[in-house]
Amino acid sequence: MDAINTDAARPVLEGPDIARVLTRIAHEIVERAKGADDVVLLGIPTRGVFLAGRIAAKLEEITGRKIPVGSLDITMYRDDLRLRPARTLGRTEIPGDGVDGRLVVLVDDVLFSGRTIRAALDALGDIGRPRAVQLAVLVDRGHRELPIRADYVGKNLPTSLRETVRVQLAEEDGRDAVLLGVQQTAPAGEQ
Repeated sequence: MDAINTDAARPVLEGPDIARVLTRIAHEIVERAKGADDVVLLGIPTRGVFLAGRIAAKLEEITGRKIPVGSLDITMYRDDLRLRPARTLGRTEIPGDGVDGRLVVLVDDVLFSGRTIRAALDALGDIGRPRAVQLAVLVDRGHRELPIRADYVGKNLPTSLRETVRVQLAEEDGRDAVLLGVQQTAPAGEQ
């Protein structure tokens, strides 16, 4: 991830905004899944895991049922492993009933090129065979390189390639915010 000067970045979503969009996403999931009986949420580390937990809590408030939630590490499925330095493996935690025949909602913080989601689909294929897979993201910033689209979007945020979107969540960063800033380094190929 490119560096972002958080002092110069402007917030486009703050804590209350994030809570509101996650509530909306939870309601949309219940509506599209007709009650969320067979829904499993899998967050993509790091911030997608926290968002999945928050959405699961909202779904439980709405439906009165505990929604299975887990995490899906995509590190070994990424197509840029040889281009970037080694990174720590995350955790994959699949709920006890698995994903076979279930509606799996992948949860991530920012949708950009689509490559992370492609890697998540590959990782998910090695774990089981869901009935269907949907995608929920806090921010969709455009610039897709693959034919991937989110089913649930908290905020569409058109950006230039020189801009950087940084999601901060209380569990990891001590506050909830989505920040829009300018990259400190030139994008790949423009150095």
